[in-house]
Amino acid sequence: MTTMRVLIVIALAILVGACGGAEPPDEIVLLTHDSFAVSPGVIEQWEAETGVEVRVLQGGDAGTMVSQAVLTKDSPIADVMYGIDNTFLSRALDADIFLEYRAAGVDGVAPGLDVDNRVTPINFGDVCLNYDKAALTAAGLSVPTDLLTLADPAYAGQLVVQNPASSSPGLAFLLATIEEFPDGSAYTWRDFWADLRDNDVLVTPDWSAAYYSEFAGGGDGTRPLVVSYASSPPAGVIFSDPPPEIAPTGVVLPGCFRQVEYAAVLAGTSAPEWAESLIDWMLTNTFQEDLPLNMFVFPAIEGVSLPPEFEEHTQIPTNPASLNPASIGANREAWIEEWTEIMRG
Repeated sequence: MTTMRVLIVIALAILVGACGGAEPPDEIVLLTHDSFAVSPGVIEQWEAETGVEVRVLQGGDAGTMVSQAVLTKDSPIADVMYGIDNTFLSRALDADIFLEYRAAGVDGVAPGLDVDNRVTPINFGDVCLNYDKAALTAAGLSVPTDLLTLADPAYAGQLVVQNPASSSPGLAFLLATIEEFPDGSAYTWRDFWADLRDNDVLVTPDWSAAYYSEFAGGGDGTRPLVVSYASSPPAGVIFSDPPPEIAPTGVVLPGCFRQVEYAAVLAGTSAPEWAESLIDWMLTNTFQEDLPLNMFVFPAIEGVSLPPEFEEHTQIPTNPASLNPASIGANREAWIEEWTEIMRG
C-alpha cells in the first residue's frame, strides 16, 4: 500500500471514529454569508473523505444570516453555520441556536480568538477604512489620519459605509466609533455620526454593495473611501491583469475593529456528528491555507502559511478596537436604534 493510500485510510478512520459509526447523511447544509468563497476542490476533499455532500446555502450578510437562523431555529435550514462573527455572536447565543462542541484542533487557535465551546474560531480580520489612492488624489484629498478626519467638510460625499443593522463590517465600524468617541466625552460617537450624515455619507445594506458598486477601488463606484478590511488591498493586486507592484488601495490603520468569524453546529441538525466533523476539518491546513486568497482573512490557527502577496500587501493594525461580546450583546440593539435615528436626521 502506498504512503498516500495509507494516509487516506487513516483520515477516513479518524472521520468515521469521530462520527461514532453514525450512518452518514446524503448531505450537510452549510449556512454562510454571501462572501463565502473557497478554491475548487477544497470542499470536495472533505466530501471524498466522508462520502457526504456539502450544500452551501448563502444567507446574505452576517446579520441577515443570523436573523434567518434565529427565525428558523425550530426547523433549522442548515446543519452548520460559518461566518457568524463577534459583532452578532451574542444574538445567536441568546437565542440558543447552537449545540455545544469543542472542535478538534481548537487548541491551535491564536490567543484571544476562542470564546467558548459553542462556536469555533475559523478566521479573523480587521475592519478598517480603505481608500482608493488614485480617486483620493483626483479629489484633491490626502489620506485621512484618523476617523475624525471623515467629518471634515472637505471629505463630503467621499465615504461609503454599511448599515450596522444588516452588515457585520457595518456594525464593526459602528463599534469602532463607539470606542473611539465614547459616551461621556466632549465629542461622542453620536456627534460623529451626525457629522457624517451632514457630510453626505452613503449607507449600503451590505459589504458587497459598498465595495463593488460604490467604492472607486472595487468596481464601478466613484467614492474613494469605504469601510472594508485591512486585508482588502491584496485583492486589487491579485485580481489585476497584469498585477501592479503596489496595491491601488490602502488602509487607514487608526479606527480599526478586530472581527473574528466562527463556525458552529446548529441545534436541531439531524446529523450532529457529521456537522462536527466538517467544523473539525475547517481547522485543518487544507481549509485554513485556502482562506487568505479567497476571503482575504487571516487563518485562526497559528503558524499557517500565508501567501507572499497576501503578506506583502496587507497591513495589520497594532491595536485594533475590540469590545466584549457580552457588552455588544447588551447594547447592540440600542446602539443600532440610536444610529438609525441619527441617520434619519
